[in-house]
Amino acid sequence: MLMIILAIAVAGTLGSLTDWLFMGVLFHDAYNNHPEIWRPGVRLGADRRAIIWSSILGYLITAAVALLCVIAHVASIGGALAVAAVAWLAGPPVVIIVNGMFIKIDPKITLSHCLGYGARMLLAGLGAGIALGPLASR
Repeated sequence: MLMIILAIAVAGTLGSLTDWLFMGVLFHDAYNNHPEIWRPGVRLGADRRAIIWSSILGYLITAAVALLCVIAHVASIGGALAVAAVAWLAGPPVVIIVNGMFIKIDPKITLSHCLGYGARMLLAGLGAGIALGPLASR
């Protein structure tokens, strides 16, 4: 149990860094193509609540992928990565792409958010696979 909690903590923290890379740095200029869609406090950097809540929810996503691996009785890194990939495919890209069809947002942002969530979930799967795999039983 300690290993899975540690895996969630480490993968969640690394996932926050992928959020920063994919959803903050990559295509940063594209966020300003349609400034009217962003909440003023967030766009101007004055309101950090969205960043805090997205970080908390990121740890929740990481824990959910780990829990899916536990429920599926995954005992390998490959199996955990497969669970993470299926979880990603069933969720974030569908919502993000559909939102991109209806909300005026640059397609590069849609792409970077899909990739960012994919990276986050694969990190969660990797952590769960390490925690639940044969190396963890030693």
